[in-house]
Amino acid sequence: MSSHQLSPSRRFGLLCGSLEPGATNSISDVNGVSVGHKTMRNGDVNTGFTALVPHPGNIFQEKLNAGVEIINGFGKSAGLIQVDELGTLETPILLTNTFAIGAGVNALIRQAILKNPEVGRTTSTVNPVVLECNDGFLNDIQAMPLAEVDAIAALEAASSEVEQGSVGAGTGMSAFGFKGGIGSASRTFELDSGRFVLGALVLANFGRAGDLVLPDGRRPDPKDTQTSEERGSVIVVLASDVPLESRQLKRIAKRAGAGLARLGAFYGNGSGDIALAFSTAQNVLHQEENDFVDRRCLNEDRIDILFRAAAETTQEAVLNAMIASPSTTGRERHQRPSLTDWLQDTSNQL
Repeated sequence: MSSHQLSPSRRFGLLCGSLEPGATNSISDVNGVSVGHKTMRNGDVNTGFTALVPHPGNIFQEKLNAGVEIINGFGKSAGLIQVDELGTLETPILLTNTFAIGAGVNALIRQAILKNPEVGRTTSTVNPVVLECNDGFLNDIQAMPLAEVDAIAALEAASSEVEQGSVGAGTGMSAFGFKGGIGSASRTFELDSGRFVLGALVLANFGRAGDLVLPDGRRPDPKDTQTSEERGSVIVVLASDVPLESRQLKRIAKRAGAGLARLGAFYGNGSGDIALAFSTAQNVLHQEENDFVDRRCLNEDRIDILFRAAAETTQEAVLNAMIASPSTTGRERHQRPSLTDWLQDTSNQL
């Protein structure tokens, strides 16, 4: 049995789309991509950092093409303006809670300076990318316990093993009235007789209770959870080894919204829904000596396969985040049930 068959959603027969997952059904199926967490649980504090490292080299010197799509802009993330303008990513990506953005920014700046002492002196400053969701229902967000050292710990813990559920930035998150968190998935496909992959990593903290739609059509309704306005958020990071320009990556990022919609999301007024996509296929050098540079990019008529992969991986990654998360009691005894418990109870009733 391949490892992707053991992913959280597939254990319950929940299949999202028709494309084949990669070997681990996670974003690390894109060669060189790694993920690490720093989890903090202490009484009312349930939060953390999740770090996504796009490649093992010096990212400031060897940037990656990237694109960002703001599906609904109720958010406080850092670094997105420059990614959208220049179309490049030059730091790892940190995910965390809303009030830890500053700590994450400082950590990424210090790491960039450590590797590149010329930053801010003889060359440009660095654009740290930190994305957030509000975990205040289960976490005492006002305590602000996360510091730079915690962000660095997540970066240093990055590996090809992608832990999912209530870990790192996902520790205090909620989704559709259930426990949310960190989830991942991947899809493979052929282009010009070569095998390529697209992977997703999500921070799931969105959706009204009762709105969730499973791939088989069932609509889980968490017990004892009052339906309220949609005030959550979701961050989707997509990675691929297909050669893509930044405009194409922005188009692919937009299709993450299709995956969210399949789950029952409608991007509420108070929801911060952001997708960022990058390609690992070729580096953009910080110090490029030539006036003109050669770049490969996908034939636009072949991009639909990546659109499909973006939708399928986003949908499955969110389900994986929820199913991998246990029921949780957090700040002031606030509770979120686990989607796994609902699925098991439903199976026992059949």
